[in-house]
Amino acid sequence: MARGINKVILVGNLGNDPEVKYTQGGMAITRCSLATTSVRKDRDGNQQERTEWHRVVFFGKLGEIAGEYLKKGSSVYVEGSIRYDKFTGQDGIEKYTTDIIANEMQMLGGRGDGQSAPRQQERPQRQQQAAPSASQAMDDFADDEIPF
Repeated sequence: MARGINKVILVGNLGNDPEVKYTQGGMAITRCSLATTSVRKDRDGNQQERTEWHRVVFFGKLGEIAGEYLKKGSSVYVEGSIRYDKFTGQDGIEKYTTDIIANEMQMLGGRGDGQSAPRQQERPQRQQQAAPSASQAMDDFADDEIPF
């Protein structure tokens, strides 16, 4: 029996600043709304726009990155899957949600979008050791050690 495919690709703009929360174990969970707009012509030749709003959830390192660099209005490419959930509200009425669980994200646009400077985070950033660049790594070899 073949497996099914649950894949979503969205390109749109954030409708709000991402909301970042952390689990007790320290994993980031970031939520935001993403607007996608399509344009078509009606029978009379007039352009008709339709905007769809998507609830997007990022987990882990991707959630940290989304929370740090994305902001309202940012253009973003998101890949993930659809998840439907059902829960009973405080009023006893069953409610349904549809979320996009992101597993890939690419920020779009240039520096004019304000995406070059990170926002302040709610918890301190871990120190990361910078990896040497390719030119620095090559400086460690003598010319006669290069195999080509």
